[in-house]
Amino acid sequence: MSERWTIQRVLDWAVGDFDAKGFARPRFEAEVLLGHVLQVSRLVLYTHFDRPLLPEELAGFREAIRRRRAGECAAYITGAREFWSMPFKVTPDVLVPRPETETLVEAALACAAPNAAMLDLCCGSGCIAVALAKERPEAQVQASDISAAALAVAQENAETLLGAGRVRFRQSDLLAGFVPEERFDIIVTNPPYVRGSEINALAPEVRGEPQLALEGGGADGLDIIRRILQDAGAHLHPNGHLLIELDPQQAHEVAQQAGPALLGATGRVITDLNGLARVVHFACGTP
Repeated sequence: MSERWTIQRVLDWAVGDFDAKGFARPRFEAEVLLGHVLQVSRLVLYTHFDRPLLPEELAGFREAIRRRRAGECAAYITGAREFWSMPFKVTPDVLVPRPETETLVEAALACAAPNAAMLDLCCGSGCIAVALAKERPEAQVQASDISAAALAVAQENAETLLGAGRVRFRQSDLLAGFVPEERFDIIVTNPPYVRGSEINALAPEVRGEPQLALEGGGADGLDIIRRILQDAGAHLHPNGHLLIELDPQQAHEVAQQAGPALLGATGRVITDLNGLARVVHFACGTP
């Protein structure tokens, strides 16, 4: 007689396996992967915990577990990740949206007028631009990235979640593709900021994300951020805002040294829900 593998039993097994391997959120990842295989929500897993898996479902879950064990992140296995309560498509061409980035969205919305002109630099999956456009229906939202493959994913997300034409996209190396006359009320960015010496020390699932979105920060991780600070002033309206997500250890240097030197403004550090310095907000015209 074959063993009876119910939803609860396979989840308990997967959680124990992931926990033993040191995964940060073993239960969450196990539930996400099983929900993907069964094509149900995580809530259904709880309400139907005693349902046995069909042989093909069990085989699919085992394959998902194998891929996760091999270092592939859960979002690439499922092809999706929730951000700002919306399901975003993700592929290996884009970084996986992370909860702490919602701090950047919240900070931008706090200073965004209903009809603000906003730009998301290094947009990746488009999660920031889409979240801003959702919350400010009358705003003019643009997004750019150096990667054509990332822009294709971002545009698909925007059209699926908001409708065609709501967010405008363009390929650009930071602000190099914008003419001086193009100005915005708000520029937001989650740029590459990993220190060069730390790339190989990242978790395997993070190293599997697009290198173009991880590398380029230089020895201290700030090379691209310095470029943004150097050029942003020319593309902001008077009293405009620049908001940058970065490593908590970089926040005060960017706010108090790089910002005044390159943008002519001192930044305000904003913490995330974990109390970590996550965003630096520059209000142009503020010394």
